Amino acid sequence: MTYTGEVEVGGAPDVREAGDLRITKVAVGPMSNNAYLLQCTITGEQALIDAADEAPRLLELIGDAGLARVVTTHRHPDHVQALPAVVAATGAQTVAGEDDADELPVPVDVRVRTGARIVVGTCELEVIEIVGHTPGSIVLAYDDPDDIVHLFTGDSLFPGGVGKTWSEEDFRSLIGDVESKIFGRFDDDTWFYPGHGNDSTLGAERPHLSEWRDRGW
Repeated sequence: MTYTGEVEVGGAPDVREAGDLRITKVAVGPMSNNAYLLQCTITGEQALIDAADEAPRLLELIGDAGLARVVTTHRHPDHVQALPAVVAATGAQTVAGEDDADELPVPVDVRVRTGARIVVGTCELEVIEIVGHTPGSIVLAYDDPDDIVHLFTGDSLFPGGVGKTWSEEDFRSLIGDVESKIFGRFDDDTWFYPGHGNDSTLGAERPHLSEWRDRGW
């Protein structure tokens, strides 16, 4: 089956092979949050991006292979509801952006900033700080062997716009970081996986950047 990234709460996960990294996307919880289980197909090591909700569902997805680490893209409560239970059940290392770490419901083992590398077996994801939705929001970038970049954007970037902000200053920071650190760096074929809803590519969204800035959200 071809990966589409279209998942719904209570439905089946969607799975994509990206070189040596297997990406499993699932929607959980009342706000239809996306959680992403990453598995290195060489070593079997696994990491989870956003233990958002429905801990039993996430633990079933993780299975017997265990969980090396769980990465939280940002501090908002809908993205961490299952975090304590998942960590307690798996003993996974916790990773989050430096400026959001103190707001999480579990101690954060590794606090990261731009340029940090998160390892999943033989695969590496680069941390990019994107400030505005929260002070410590992070995006994770994985460059697959076919030179396609995969971005896990949390709530900083969605199809159709950037994430919600609560002040003009936060919006200017967010749209500026998204323009410079994401669209200014990565190619149109870059695929991104947001914290809610469907995926998209930078090429599909790039023509609308000026519209987003003009409308202010």
